Amino acid sequence: MQVQAITPDPDPDPDPDPDPPSTCSNCYQRGPNPTASALEADSGPYSVRTINVSSWVSGFGGGTIHYPVGTEGTMGAIAVIPGYVSYERSIKWWGPRLASWGFVVITTDTNTIYDQPDSRADQLSAALDYVISQSNSSRSPIYGMVDANRLGAMGWSMGGGGTLKLSTERELKAAIPQAPYYAGFNPFDEITTPTLIIACELDVVAPVAQHASPFYREIPGSTAKAFLEINGGDHFCANSGYPDEDILGKYGIAWMKRFIDEDRRYDQFLCGPNHEADRSISEYRDTCNY
Repeated sequence: MQVQAITPDPDPDPDPDPDPPSTCSNCYQRGPNPTASALEADSGPYSVRTINVSSWVSGFGGGTIHYPVGTEGTMGAIAVIPGYVSYERSIKWWGPRLASWGFVVITTDTNTIYDQPDSRADQLSAALDYVISQSNSSRSPIYGMVDANRLGAMGWSMGGGGTLKLSTERELKAAIPQAPYYAGFNPFDEITTPTLIIACELDVVAPVAQHASPFYREIPGSTAKAFLEINGGDHFCANSGYPDEDILGKYGIAWMKRFIDEDRRYDQFLCGPNHEADRSISEYRDTCNY
């Protein structure tokens, strides 16, 4: 098991303010008061280290655990899975991005690149179980870091379909399917997990009108949900290296912080603003206030 360190960009303030006191008694608030510019940056307030996960692991295809340094207490865990005929590298950018805001994140490969959405749901679940098991192992660098009751899932394309499917099978605090693809009957009207669907406007692989948009409508209105469509984006708009990482990072971090950490400081980025005033966003829907 190999551990590596990643250091965030230097803070422009050489003497940053300490974390503010928590504003709630029943949430898991950590980190400084958020700003839009901070959420759009490449990294958050915490340095990040990584652990390589062997492809011989049971239940999924291996990957990378990303975890923050210098935190106290337990954190939520998030699993991220790629799409059809794709690899971990396509979604790996989410690992350090989310971990630097106080989450333990596993970005994964799949058992085979041809696995369908239902299989990817199972593999997301196995990846979360693996992270929990590592947190329970005194030999692991993330020993004692994970709160097994605060879990999230993310996936792209068929991995997005798998994320939605897992939300009907396992209790999650938050889910973010990206350019989700799921064919045939689905049980998405059973979803109670707070879900942010990221769509790519010009997607021809999983056209928005056939996938992301109806999936959003099928999720009950009583469930906290949002729909964010990237202006002019193709099927790969949420992938590593594409130009929308800043805007997606802002919404992705805010969603996970709001629902996994129950931190209402992030409401300001999800409810209230004119989202479509940002040229990167062609459409935004929500069920605010959460």
